[in-house]
Amino acid sequence: MTDVSPEVRAAHWAKTKNLTITVLVLWFIFSFVVHWFASDLNAFSFFGFPLGFYMAAQGSLIVFVVLIFWLASRQNSIDEEFGVAEEDA
Repeated sequence: MTDVSPEVRAAHWAKTKNLTITVLVLWFIFSFVVHWFASDLNAFSFFGFPLGFYMAAQGSLIVFVVLIFWLASRQNSIDEEFGVAEEDA
């Protein structure tokens, strides 16, 4: 990123920072908030399992894997938008 102007660098960082904050908020929600309210979520059913149990056992893990792929894809598109994407070999 050495040949990028300071204005482009600042705009790139602003979008990257917003993406990072979004991912951290989603991570916090599915790591802590969902589990704090697991007993309340058990009033609902998902595939025959109480929702709180399902989210603790598998749901959060599925969300984390999807979140990782979404983060990588979105960051790549931000990098391409600002001309700092890695070259494909």
